Amino acid sequence: MQDQINTATEILKQGGIILYPTDTIWGIGCDATNEEAVKRIYKLKKRSDSKSLIVLVDNHVRLERTVEAVPEVAWNIIDYSKKPVTIIYDNPKGIAKSAVNKDNSLGIRLVKDTFCKKLINKLNKPIISTSANISGEKQANCFAEISQEIKNSVDHIVNLRQDESEPKQSSTIIKLDPSGLIKIIRE
Repeated sequence: MQDQINTATEILKQGGIILYPTDTIWGIGCDATNEEAVKRIYKLKKRSDSKSLIVLVDNHVRLERTVEAVPEVAWNIIDYSKKPVTIIYDNPKGIAKSAVNKDNSLGIRLVKDTFCKKLINKLNKPIISTSANISGEKQANCFAEISQEIKNSVDHIVNLRQDESEPKQSSTIIKLDPSGLIKIIRE
C-alpha cells in the first residue's frame, strides 16, 4: 500500500488526476487546492462547473482548517453515522474556487478508509473525490464498472482493491443550515 500512496502523492503534487478506491465508491481525485487540476476533473467528467465537488479530509484538524466553522452537530453526525457521510459546510477555506458551490458551501467527508487517510496525510492537503463516471452516466459501483474512457483519462490508477466485486454505495450527503436545521440531500 505504501508504494501506491507514494506514487499517488507524487502525481497529485504535480497537478495530476488519480482514480482511487475510497470508503465508498471509486473516485476521481486531485489536490483540492489546485485550481487547474480541479478544472481538469470537470472537463474529464464532462460536468458543468455549476455542480460542486466533494472533498475528503483525513482528520478533525484538517476539517477544522478547511471550513470557517464546524457546527457541533457535525461532530455528532460524523461520530454516530453508520455509513460514510458527507456534510455540506458553509465558508470553506483554502480550496480551489471551482470546487466550491456558488453559495460558498462545500461537501466534505472525513474518511475512515486507511488508504485515503494515509494519502491525504502524506499529501498534507484535502483531495477531491467525485464518482468515476461521465456526468449523467450510470455510477460505477466497483472498479470493473468504470468505463475505459475514464481509465484512459486519468494520470494514475491506484493499484489496490481493483478485484473487489461487491457493489459499494455513495455517501449520505447532509446539508447543515446555519440555523441548525439538518437537511438530507442524499441517503
